[in-house]
Amino acid sequence: MSGFFDIPSDLQNSYFGLIGLHLREALLPVLAGLVLALPLAQLCVRLRWLYPPVLWVTTVIYAIPSLAFFVVLIDYTGLSELTVMIPLTLYSLVVLVPAVVDAVRSVPQETLAAATAMGFGPVRRYVQVQLPIAVPAIIAGLRVATVSSISLVSVGSLIGNQGALGNLLGASMLYHRPELAVTSVVTTAVLAILVDALLVLVRVLLTPWMPRRTPTKPKAEQPDPAALALKDTAR
Repeated sequence: MSGFFDIPSDLQNSYFGLIGLHLREALLPVLAGLVLALPLAQLCVRLRWLYPPVLWVTTVIYAIPSLAFFVVLIDYTGLSELTVMIPLTLYSLVVLVPAVVDAVRSVPQETLAAATAMGFGPVRRYVQVQLPIAVPAIIAGLRVATVSSISLVSVGSLIGNQGALGNLLGASMLYHRPELAVTSVVTTAVLAILVDALLVLVRVLLTPWMPRRTPTKPKAEQPDPAALALKDTAR
């Protein structure tokens, strides 16, 4: 079993070092993508005509091969992690922008009207009312974007030792050690599962007003989750 975790010295990282590098290169782009997607999605909600072209642009960007991005970026960012993370950030927008737009649009108009009547301005209403209610749908988009980013980090091995666990795939062929490829694939899959489970836990913690299980029998006058969230915001 030791051969699976005996990392060649030219990769300049231990097994756990590669895991840390992989998570950094995968999660920071998703976080950056979310920061970009939140205001962009709100703009698309307010200006409905803007949403189709934004969605078209993000889809076209996602269709651009990562190698083409590397060729363009390498003159500016060199053989660095940033060269890998910039494309991953842009790729995440194709999932995050529609997820946030659909989530924000799903907030009941009655809830928005009540928030406005309570004196909430557009920014405060978006941050304190719409986003909390939209958390489940946003987390669902984050789960897809994160798992995709974790799998795509491996393409960084095309520009040197920037593929984290993906570097083990090249090393397995170079040193004729197929067990390194197994280590790369299995570890990447386990990381994706663990991070996905963590995001589910985050959703549970951020949405205490959501039911945790399906009731066995109907209950009278179930409270509206949106109303509960608005009430918590107003406190």
